[in-house]
Order: sequence, then C-alpha cells, then structure tokens
Amino acid sequence: MKLWDLPTPAVLLEAGALRANVQRMAERAEALGVSLRPHVKTHKCVEIAVMQRQAGARGLSVSTLREAEVFADHGFDDLTLAIPIAPARAADAERLSERVTLRLVADSEEALDALEHRQFPLRVWLKVDCGYGRAGVDPRRPEARALAVRLARSRRLVFEGLLTHAGHSYWAKDRAELTGIAEQERAALMDLAEALRKEGVEVPALSLGSTPTMSAVQSLQGVNEIRPGNYVFYDATQWKLGACERKDCALTVLATVISSPPGRDHSVIDAGALALSKDLGPIHLGHQSMGELVHPDGGGRVVSVTQEHGIVDRRLKVGAKVRILVNHSCLTAAEHDHYAVVEGEDVAGRWRIWRQRD
Repeated sequence: MKLWDLPTPAVLLEAGALRANVQRMAERAEALGVSLRPHVKTHKCVEIAVMQRQAGARGLSVSTLREAEVFADHGFDDLTLAIPIAPARAADAERLSERVTLRLVADSEEALDALEHRQFPLRVWLKVDCGYGRAGVDPRRPEARALAVRLARSRRLVFEGLLTHAGHSYWAKDRAELTGIAEQERAALMDLAEALRKEGVEVPALSLGSTPTMSAVQSLQGVNEIRPGNYVFYDATQWKLGACERKDCALTVLATVISSPPGRDHSVIDAGALALSKDLGPIHLGHQSMGELVHPDGGGRVVSVTQEHGIVDRRLKVGAKVRILVNHSCLTAAEHDHYAVVEGEDVAGRWRIWRQRD
C-alpha cells in the first residue's frame, strides 16, 4: 500500500528518520558519559522501545503505571515512573515492583508516608525543581534537604538519588538560552547533591534531561543518566527551537481535504484537535500555526481546529491529501491507535500505540 491510499486521518512514521534519531541520541549519551533511559510517553510503542534498547538504552521512563505495566508485559524490567506518585497508587506500584525493577518519584511528605507503609521496599527518586516551576522540591530551601535526608535514611525505602526535568527549555528563545538552561538543569542537581554529601548523605545518582536541553548541553559532569523522549520523532516545536533539523522530524499526520468553499481562501481537512492536538507550539518565537503543511508544495498552515475539522490557510482541491508537521508529536501520537510506518511512499508496517489509562 502507498501512504496516499491510507484512510485519514492517519499518523505517519518515517522509518528512516526514526532509526537515525534513535541512533543519534544513543551516540550522544555515550559521548556525554551517561546512561540513556528514554521517556516512552512520546511514542507508547513496544517496537520503538525495542529499537531504543538495541541502540543501548538502559531501562525506560514512563508517565503512568499503565504504561509501566504494558512495557513490563513486553519484557522491559527496568522502569522509572517519572512523575510524582499519587499516594493512593502506592499499592499498585508495590504490586508492579514485585515483578520488575520499578523506580518511583516523590517530592512530598505525603507521598513518602504512603510509600513507607507498603511491605515491599520501594525505590524512590527525589524530584527536584531546576527552574521549571511545575513540580519538585526547591533545591535552595531547607525542606529539600530535609526530605532528601528522610528518604535516604528510611528503613523502608531505597533512595535512588535526585531527578529533575527542564521543561522550561521549551520556552527558550535561541540556542544560547537552551545551553544555559541545560547547565541550570545540571547545576540544580549538583548543588543539592553536594550539600547533602556534606551532611553525610550518600546520593547514589543524578537523572535529568529533556530533548531540547540534550540537543544543546555541553557537559554532564557528575550526572549519571538522561531521560529525553521527544527525540525519536521531534516536531515543529523542536525544529523551531533549534533542537533538530526539519529532516529529522519523523512524524506527520495525513489528512484529506473535505471542503474548499468557492469564494473563500481556505480549505477544510478531516484532521482536527483529536488528530493533531491543540498545542500551539512555540508561540514565543512567532509561531502561529496548529501544524504546517509539508505536502503539497507551496506551503500552508493549519490555522485553527475543532474536534474533527482543521482549517488550512490555502485553497486545495477537495479529495487532495495533505501531510502536516505537528507542533507536539507526543500529544499527537497519544490520540491515535497505531502508526503507519512508511519507507518513502510505501507503507511498511503498522505499530500499535499503547495509550490505555485504565
């Protein structure tokens, strides 16, 4: 089958770009002297995780316990749930920890209380805020050291070390700012680890990493592992940030023009918010699009979306097929059931996206 024959909307995965991206990040981790534990929330796909493991990844990062269960069921036995654990899910985490090595993340007394009440000794990272402001302890505050000391000296928990994520790198304005955020990410962990070691607290490991910072970081001295995820696909946001080149973007959405009203300067496609997502991309860089047309030639943007409709800012023939480079490949992938894996214009495979949340 040719990709143009696929029913739409369909999410297309260019196999060549995917392979190159997986290999490039593996080589980058090796050059930086760190382990690679990729975040599979981006792709939610067993076949891609196998590629990452074959390229040298040491374990996986996940965003939900259901993701952890799926990959455990497929033979992956070293997993990090890379968001703070909800106290009510401690029992579920304990059950999975009896099957595989599962590392959890916490940043509160409440979470540690719940985890310490389980019978099975659970492995826990302390989440640190490196400037993103979303979650994690502030490494400059005494509460951060107190929580780390409690975790390290717990008789019921295994202290894995310090973990952070520079999500604010997505708001960088240029490559120089990306490099600065990457160093800020590293320094936040290093400074807290040094303070703890001076108090006699052993810090086993430091874990960090986003795709933008890993594209720009110059040194990871003192760090043990990185956890980028988006790098397998990249997207319009990564391209505009300078984290990749346009040719590296492996994921697009195929859609069909379903309306092109006479006298108007737009077309309507059958890919809306539930096929593309509603991520606006890097608006701070002047990006004004819900997705960019990479086929047909002549440019064009998706300027708005409703649930199942997208508006393209150029007139196209009804029935024509378009390919759209999305703003946020992670969100887009999570809205589909499978990838159409393509080599050139040929459909070479169909890979499941494990997106259940039960």
